[in-house]
Amino acid sequence: MRLLLIEDDGMLGSAVRDGLSPHYALDWVQVLGDAELACRTTRYDLILLDLSLPDGSGIDFLAGMRKAGNATPVLILTARDTVRHRIEGLDAGADDYLVKPFDLDELIARCRALIRRSSEHVALRTVGPGLQYDPNARRVLYKDQPVHLSARELAVFERLIAARGALVSKAQIEESLYDWNRDIDSNAVEVHISSIRQKTGKGIIRTVRGLGYCLAAPQ
Repeated sequence: MRLLLIEDDGMLGSAVRDGLSPHYALDWVQVLGDAELACRTTRYDLILLDLSLPDGSGIDFLAGMRKAGNATPVLILTARDTVRHRIEGLDAGADDYLVKPFDLDELIARCRALIRRSSEHVALRTVGPGLQYDPNARRVLYKDQPVHLSARELAVFERLIAARGALVSKAQIEESLYDWNRDIDSNAVEVHISSIRQKTGKGIIRTVRGLGYCLAAPQ
């Protein structure tokens, strides 16, 4: 899962980045111009948006997103705590609203809830031969037994599920795993795929050489 944080306060931005990085890949920008570029070039699962930015209004940015058809969930982070401001943000297309200062654990919980709500998966679904996935608990079952996946392995697995059987390229998987500030090992995706196969069966993930990966059809 990849998140975009749009926040010009350096101290708060650093705290949010450090708090969320163990759970998600997170890109952080401090002006709307950079945010617009990021949204044009990268697919995000959630956007964390401050309302007062140096080069414009977060509300206008959000309204423009929705007008352009961008349905990415948006969580507003702001010091504006009046009912009028909350209504303004929600009417512009926000999915949730968190007033500063906030507890980091609550922020993480709200991120989880928004990402879960935006998915179209049922509570428990079969996603491969003998393989089931519970998006609410982010839990994998293989032949009715829990499978322990690392955070990176789970992110790879969820990216393949989201593709609904379509091929996902190595570059697309890398994009969902790593933020701009992290170096990517050339064989990192292959290592994660290999580990998932060892834990769930070699036939779960298909490789199409030169094109990418996909989940095998459920049986």
